[in-house]
Amino acid sequence: MKESGEIKNDVLVQLQASTTIGFYTDDILNDWIDKGHKYCAGFKKWPFTEGRVSTTYASLVTDEDGMLRGEYPEGWKPDSIRLLRIGGKRFDKKDFEKFYEYFEDNSSSTEKFFTDKGLSYYVNANSGGSGSVVSWGQFTPATINGSIPTSTTVFSNNAEEGNEAIVEMVLSYAKQRGKKTKESLAHKSEAVRLLNELWGRIEDEQYQYQVPPNDGMFERFDVLEGALTDDLFRRDQFN
Repeated sequence: MKESGEIKNDVLVQLQASTTIGFYTDDILNDWIDKGHKYCAGFKKWPFTEGRVSTTYASLVTDEDGMLRGEYPEGWKPDSIRLLRIGGKRFDKKDFEKFYEYFEDNSSSTEKFFTDKGLSYYVNANSGGSGSVVSWGQFTPATINGSIPTSTTVFSNNAEEGNEAIVEMVLSYAKQRGKKTKESLAHKSEAVRLLNELWGRIEDEQYQYQVPPNDGMFERFDVLEGALTDDLFRRDQFN
C-alpha cells in the first residue's frame, strides 16, 4: 500500500462504505488522509523526514544584537537543525540563552557556535565564516493531495507500515464523526502501536552507529581535580 488511492480504498473497505454516501465524500476522506499523514509523519523524527539544504553565507543578515541570522529552509520544523557547516567547518549548537550570555561576556570570541529560535538560526559573526551554509534537519512533509490517487506519503518508499497507521488514523476520524468514541480511540491506539513498532525497528538498526575514538565521550575526566586526565598528565611534565 503505497499510494493515497490505495489508502482510501482500504479505509472504504473497512468502513463498508463508498464515497457516493454523503457521510464519506472524497473531499472528507482526502482531508482525513492528509490529516492522518501529518500526524503519523510527525509522530517521531523519522530518518525519511530528514533533509539537507545548502545556501550561501552572504544570505545571512546581521541582527540587532550583532549576530548573523539565517532563516530555516521552507517547510522545516522549528528548532530542528542538528548539524550546521559553514565553509566546510562544523558549528556547534548551543542553547539559545546561553549562546547570548556567552557572547555578552566574550564579544570578540571567534568560536564557531550557532543557536536557533523558532524558524531562525544565529551564528557568531566573528567566526570568520564564508562560502556555503549547509544544514541538516527535519522537514515537515508536504500536503497529500488525495484527489491524485498516485500521491505517496513519506512512508511509501521507506516503510509501508506507516501507511497502515495512516489508515487507522483515518478510521479513527471516521468513527469519531459517527460519534463512536470507543472505536475511534481503538483505531488511534492501533495507529500508535504500529508507529511505535516501526520506530523500534529503526532504533534496532541505529544501535550500530559508532562515534570516532577521539569523541568527547571517550575522554577521561578526573573527578577530584575537575579536569581531563589527558590534561593533568602530560609527557615530560616533571622534567
